[in-house]
Amino acid sequence: MSGQTKKVRKAVLPVAGLGTRFLPATKAVPKEMLTVVDKPLVQYAVEECAASGIEHIIFVTGRNKSAIEDHFDLSPELEIFLEQRGKPDLARSVREIGKGMKFSYTRQSEALGLGHAVLCAAELVGDEPFAVLLGDVIMEGAVPATRELVEIYEATGSGAIHVERVPQERVHLYGIVDADPPEKRSRWGEKVVRAKNLVEKPSAEKAPSNLGVTGRYVLPPEIFDYLRTTKPGAGGEIQLTDGLCRLAEKNKLFACIYEGKTHDAGDKLGYLVATVEFGLKHPKLGEGFRNYLRGLTL
Repeated sequence: MSGQTKKVRKAVLPVAGLGTRFLPATKAVPKEMLTVVDKPLVQYAVEECAASGIEHIIFVTGRNKSAIEDHFDLSPELEIFLEQRGKPDLARSVREIGKGMKFSYTRQSEALGLGHAVLCAAELVGDEPFAVLLGDVIMEGAVPATRELVEIYEATGSGAIHVERVPQERVHLYGIVDADPPEKRSRWGEKVVRAKNLVEKPSAEKAPSNLGVTGRYVLPPEIFDYLRTTKPGAGGEIQLTDGLCRLAEKNKLFACIYEGKTHDAGDKLGYLVATVEFGLKHPKLGEGFRNYLRGLTL
């Protein structure tokens, strides 16, 4: 890491969305608090941050999201209750939620796009690089996804985003990256490419590649200036993609092809798939769940 490149200490988690794809379940419960086996979605993102060296998480919230703040707050009464009932393991699991992390909260009063949500965190982020994680995307890999991007940023001083190769029939669901070929002698080989441009949800015919943005970003603070000067698009929304395009224009954005597995749990089918796969891996439930699935007759 060069002497002029600041360490990535902060992460922004935009959690102000209404979760309409999961209604009526999300009428009173934040989508981010829906559980995959025994942990809410947002906890997977927080644990990824902790494993990536992030020290301070900034939640961009909205109305009816107080359950997220409560989840990451201390709960001494519950811990004492569990200890007294002879359940020290459960007490420990409650105590360790977000342990060692600092949490801050700011409000996005209107749903005006992901770029606007990130911009709402500008004052808390300050003049530092920061990560952005979409809380309904769970990423499984040998190396924590955010840590991988942090390492790219701290080595280059440029923004970094994760992408994955998506089938042609699904490119219209993603932001798609137009990238240069991998640089020769790159320390990351062919998995890291320099982004030239991004196109939001193009048709298959107009897509510049099949590299779809997954929901993990590490960005320099100058992205805030780009977002402030971005003209709102459809519905008055400010898209993060527009700010990323500005970084790409200045040759300050890399795309890293993710080698792990991505679960889009913000989609009902993706949520079900994630629940099944994490259930099968659960140390206490996995064997019984696997036997149950084998016995199904459909």
